Amino acid sequence: MSATAALTDISGDYTLDPAHSRLGFVARHAVVTKVRGQFDDWNATAHIDTANPAASSVTVTINPASISTGSADRDGHLKSADFFDVETYPEWKFVSTEVSRDGDEWTITGDLTIKDVTKPVTIEFEENGSAKDPFGNIRVGFEGDVTVNRKDWGLTWNAALETGGVLVSEKIKLEFDISAIKNA
Repeated sequence: MSATAALTDISGDYTLDPAHSRLGFVARHAVVTKVRGQFDDWNATAHIDTANPAASSVTVTINPASISTGSADRDGHLKSADFFDVETYPEWKFVSTEVSRDGDEWTITGDLTIKDVTKPVTIEFEENGSAKDPFGNIRVGFEGDVTVNRKDWGLTWNAALETGGVLVSEKIKLEFDISAIKNA
């Protein structure tokens, strides 16, 4: 898909649009298949500086209780103390610490806090372009992903399989499909 280009310079302050974005993940289940999910309640802001990408920044706040995997039982287990412990830790946060750009490729490094553990994460994003929507909003789009080890954030619950392996993979792919609206 080719990028749109309503703007030659996308610099400015943006609010990410949860209705047209996805913060998701993919995990291996029982070694044989992938389970996908997403978070439905989150908010994020970004400052984009194309001339000086290092001056750019992103802050994301996620409600882990908003997890949606297509299975109420699985969602309930993920919300429990075995995994996210949403009663004790009702908020996750990502705050960028470094941003760089090479053409349409952006690299964002930041501190991801899940439960009470903060670890650095570097995410590669592709800039998909910009557009003016029917309501007069300037939008920019980005796609990115990163693979992390959930154990780094204390998400260690698992079950051994009789045939070998474990029920839930340690490596989790985080996926970001972002539509951001330029602040007026």
